[in-house]
Amino acid sequence: MSKRGERMEFKSILIKDTTRAERERIVARSLAVCGTECEFCNGCDNLGGGRVDEIYRPYIEGEKEIA
Repeated sequence: MSKRGERMEFKSILIKDTTRAERERIVARSLAVCGTECEFCNGCDNLGGGRVDEIYRPYIEGEKEIA
């Protein structure tokens, strides 16, 4: 975030253009939109599917791009 609390924009979310740390931040920010804990939430229709952030593990690890 910038000094005035503005959102930091990524130029690209492609694996080739990001570091692992940046991909972790991209996923964390996208999942933090609702502000609840994913463990017991069904807001994204993942009821019973475990932690939603694990769905993005291949992207974070640099194995698979996300849309």
